[in-house]
Amino acid sequence: MKTLLLVDGSSYLYRAFHAMPDLRNSANEPVGAIQGVLNMLRRLHKDYPSEYSACVFDAKGKTFREDLYPEYKANRVSMPDDLRVQIEPLYETIRAMGWPLIIEEGVEADDVIGALAKQAEKEGIKTIISTGDKDITQLVNAHITVVNTMRDAFRKTDDVLDVAGVENKFGIPPDKIIDYLVLVGDTSDNVPGVEKVGPKTAVKWLTEYGSLDNIVANADSIKGVVGDNLRKALPWLPTARELITIRCDVGVCEHFDDLIQQAPDIEKLHSLFDHFEFRTWKRELDKLSDGSTSSTASATPPPPSAPVATKNDYVPDTRRQYQAIFTEDELDNWLARLQQAELVCFDTETTSLDPLQAKIVGVSFSVTPGEAAYVPLTHDYFDAPTQLPLHATLDKLKPILENTAIKKVGQNLKYDMHVLANHGIQLQGVAHDTLLQSYVFESHKGHGMDELSERHLGITPIPFEAVAGKGAKQVSFNQVTVEQASEYAAEDADITLQLHRALYPQVAESSKLDFIYAQIEMPSMLALQRMERHGVLIDSHMLNRQSNEIGLRLMELEKQAYELAGQPFNLGSPKQLQEILFGKLGIKPLKKTPSGVPSTDEDVLQELALDYPLPKVLLEYRGLAKLKSTYTDKLPKMINPQTGRVHTNYNQAVAITGRLASSDPNLQNIPVRTAEGRRIREAFIAPRGSHIVSADYSQIELRIMAHLSQDAGMLSAFANNEDIHRATAAEIFGVEKTAVDNEQRRYAKVINFGLIYGMSAFGLAQNLNIERSAAQSYIERYFARYPGVRQYMSETRELAKQQGYVETIFGRRLWVPEINSANGNRRAGAERAAINAPMQGTAADLIKLAMIAVDKWLTDEKLQTKLIMQVHDELVLEVPDTELELVKQQLPLLMQSVATLDVPLLAEVGIGNSWESAH
Repeated sequence: MKTLLLVDGSSYLYRAFHAMPDLRNSANEPVGAIQGVLNMLRRLHKDYPSEYSACVFDAKGKTFREDLYPEYKANRVSMPDDLRVQIEPLYETIRAMGWPLIIEEGVEADDVIGALAKQAEKEGIKTIISTGDKDITQLVNAHITVVNTMRDAFRKTDDVLDVAGVENKFGIPPDKIIDYLVLVGDTSDNVPGVEKVGPKTAVKWLTEYGSLDNIVANADSIKGVVGDNLRKALPWLPTARELITIRCDVGVCEHFDDLIQQAPDIEKLHSLFDHFEFRTWKRELDKLSDGSTSSTASATPPPPSAPVATKNDYVPDTRRQYQAIFTEDELDNWLARLQQAELVCFDTETTSLDPLQAKIVGVSFSVTPGEAAYVPLTHDYFDAPTQLPLHATLDKLKPILENTAIKKVGQNLKYDMHVLANHGIQLQGVAHDTLLQSYVFESHKGHGMDELSERHLGITPIPFEAVAGKGAKQVSFNQVTVEQASEYAAEDADITLQLHRALYPQVAESSKLDFIYAQIEMPSMLALQRMERHGVLIDSHMLNRQSNEIGLRLMELEKQAYELAGQPFNLGSPKQLQEILFGKLGIKPLKKTPSGVPSTDEDVLQELALDYPLPKVLLEYRGLAKLKSTYTDKLPKMINPQTGRVHTNYNQAVAITGRLASSDPNLQNIPVRTAEGRRIREAFIAPRGSHIVSADYSQIELRIMAHLSQDAGMLSAFANNEDIHRATAAEIFGVEKTAVDNEQRRYAKVINFGLIYGMSAFGLAQNLNIERSAAQSYIERYFARYPGVRQYMSETRELAKQQGYVETIFGRRLWVPEINSANGNRRAGAERAAINAPMQGTAADLIKLAMIAVDKWLTDEKLQTKLIMQVHDELVLEVPDTELELVKQQLPLLMQSVATLDVPLLAEVGIGNSWESAH
């Protein structure tokens, strides 16, 4: 049986526009919706081969439904300009790809699709309809199936709705869908249903009475409010039915031969993709032009990476010459290749994701794209084949892995370095890391190997779940069959090598990005690996005592809360808290959650706590409960039994600004504004005969702002080593610096930091608890005294809008994808981020450069001092008493000399027996 594939283009166009990020080409033209729809079309022809196909869009103007009911679709907002300008280019591209495109004047896309599907049914042709519109399920029968290819912004599996699928999804068969929709209404098209009748009631009635006609006939016997509502709606139901029913009698196609996909117009597509800057798609067209493939379906190219400013010319090698190594001769042959290779891609397969606990199951390597090998070593399932001995094999590999002259590349090599160290091997010659290449090149995207492969190579790798299972059934990698493991692990090495060839030239093309990658991120990775491995000494007994004390305080707070509420309740239940605060106590709600109920989030409680005692108690309770569960209870359990220390993991490739993220445990978010939070840091201690040394940059983001804005007032204050907050207060309040009081200085400090984070007059008023007009006055006076700051902010916003990113002083790209968003809130948030990101990002660059310099100094001088933590703008070291004076003198000098700005850098050092006492 032949197949007709119909695409509801209008449905996908809107969904692609809202699902995709605000992608733009270098001319600042939006292209996200175009990319989303074309990506979906590519998938469809691949996943649902068909003899006939068409992409159907709504025409402009009214249809019979507006004449029948003027309010039809009246609730829809007007089309955003950023979407409108993408429509004609999209139509042009679809036609150039060879897709038949249908737009019928005065007829909705649904009706065109219905007419074509029914015509195909008469001619014995099976129809697949791709849409996200539930209305079209009324057409489903033995010959017509609906698929939703874009249910979750390009997810990998589709919703397939045949007759059984519709019944499973809605609880009724397809021939009852019209009746169902008439009862519940269609909010997207502004077609009212019966008031208070939802899906459950509609299904119940249709199951009981069989049809809408029978429900109407028995309306008098239906009791309660819904019965009354049904009877009220009876005059409306015939109109609703006519609006909802798809018209299948419109003539749109005389011959299905008109719906045979045509050969793509390669020249036209090349021009369009060049304009959109869909470079991965252009490469696919180049292959077609070279005659490397003749399939018309392949002219619908793989998904492109987002528009970028540089060109990726790498053509992926899709060979799969993978080898599993079982003999000494096979291993020796590969070792010889590794020794001669210009660059070796290396990967480990292990028993655990915990880098300090993981043991090797096997290793893989690749030196040529399309070729790779896997050495299984400790697979131990029943009937597992005989494998090379672990220790002897690692002994053979060790000279290569520790050879600095043999350069290595990998994906997240920091993890592999830890794993090898667990087996006594110190990986040397680390030259490249594709995770970090991606992070430097496109920090606003995902950096997992599978995602990178799809984005830059157009190759979908074998997912881990395909070999190890998922959820409760997932097995450790040593339980995966060697056959499956070999294909999976060898592919990892091959793909990573190819990713390096695709990504690194794009990084190296920009001297700024190459500096960030080669001089900051790669050396940081090596320093962080050493820092993670050494770990931090924790006083578990102190934490246990703190946990007990917090537990007692929580009991007291719970008792206070009960007394204030006049009854016991669950302090962790938002619903019970809503009932007590806004019901029993009669407090006026400040805002609502998306579901429409009064919010009890922290911002609300903070504001209510100014006037009511219960919210204040609840805030303290929440803060202490989180402190207990996250730190005082958890940290002692995370002490490594082999080292007696806690070992965090620093993830470089998370924050767009370049800041590190710490996890397992998270050392970045220990609260230090409360006494209880600061006590946590007392448990981070130095061993006997050593001290903790803490060093951080003073007012670093304000100094960076002075450098970036070149504001004369700020430059002068820092050059003269003045108190910047006192200087700002003197300017704003119009007094001499010596006359500034503590309250004025506090105001100035909030303003200094608030404005660089994009704080509005409303936010400043809330923060200082003053009138909004007063806050606005302070802001105006601030910008009058520091005009360079205002100019910097304005210019930075415009630059971000033009190129989609801003930069740190060192050239790190800080992407702001929503800077041209049609959504006002998103756009405003992106503008605030664009202003602040260069300061946060430069601060992140500086502290990494400082860490690298300190790490190198400690190594070169063969000191016993160890870097143990990097937290925001702070370095923490464990220093033997014999080296304390030397470190105290050299540390600030090293930190202050890593860069030269137009204001002096100032690093301050503290010493103590614990992390807290070093502040």
